[in-house]
Amino acid sequence: MSGRIGKAAYKPVGVLLGLAAGAVAGMVFRQVWKLAAGDDDAPSATDEDRHWGEVLAAAALQGAIFSAVRAAVDRGGAVGVRRLTGHWPD
Repeated sequence: MSGRIGKAAYKPVGVLLGLAAGAVAGMVFRQVWKLAAGDDDAPSATDEDRHWGEVLAAAALQGAIFSAVRAAVDRGGAVGVRRLTGHWPD
C-alpha cells in the first residue's frame, strides 16, 4: 500500500475509532469523577455554584482521561491495520 493510499484507507477507520474513543473516555471520566468527588455530575465551567478548583480539577481530569483513551485507541487501531495490511498507517 503506498503512503497516500494507506492514509486514505485508514482515515475512515481513524474517524470511527475517534468516535469510539470519545464515548469510552466520557464513560470512564464519569465513573472516575463519581469515585473521586462523590458527585454524579462533573461541574461545567459556567456552573456558578462550583468553585474554581473543582471546575479546573474536573477539566484537567477529563482532558487527561480523554487523551490517554484516545492514544490507546489510536495505537491499537494502527497496530490492527499493520497486522491486516503489513503496513503502518502514517
